[in-house]
Amino acid sequence: MALALSAGRREIGPAPLSHQHVVSKSLALSPGKIVGLEGPAGWGLTRLGLSLLAGPSQVGTVVVVDVRGWFSPMAAWEEGVMAHRLVVVRCVERRVWAQVTAAVLEGVAAVYAEVPSGVGESELRRLAALTRARKAGLALRPLRGQLPAGITHLRVRGTGVVWEGPDHGHGRLGARRLSIELAGKSIPLQEIEIDDQQSTSGVWRLASGV
Repeated sequence: MALALSAGRREIGPAPLSHQHVVSKSLALSPGKIVGLEGPAGWGLTRLGLSLLAGPSQVGTVVVVDVRGWFSPMAAWEEGVMAHRLVVVRCVERRVWAQVTAAVLEGVAAVYAEVPSGVGESELRRLAALTRARKAGLALRPLRGQLPAGITHLRVRGTGVVWEGPDHGHGRLGARRLSIELAGKSIPLQEIEIDDQQSTSGVWRLASGV
């Protein structure tokens, strides 16, 4: 799959090989930092979150905490995550989610964790403190609702999605355009669109300021 970075309608770079390369520096999963990804299922936020593991997987082990039980490692491999450094941990019991996620933060480069409904704010704040102490990157994807204020270094919120291709309820899906809003402790509010073109051209584009 090829990717491209664009501002408005003007392409400003060559198409690299993984989604990781279109993610701006503000979206990088840095040691000791937490990125929250909020929005409905099916919008592409899981895929975006997995792409954040690609960089850390170049230097160490990365973990996906799967709470629904159907995560496929191929989804991460397609985003550039090194196959031999990916560990998938199944955790379908909400009551032990915080302990399991805290345990896997030890000695890894980064973690992408789905957050089940019902996890308490105090549990998330303890996890945030542990993330900072252990210098691991953590991406949190709540399955419902939002994360409490002050938990994340960067909040990624899906604001809309447009599917292109099918006309009148049928046809081939050509692209998915995801609109996201970035807000964080060290960056101003940004609005970004990501194009997931699933036609034979296989091009992704990210445009800011839209």
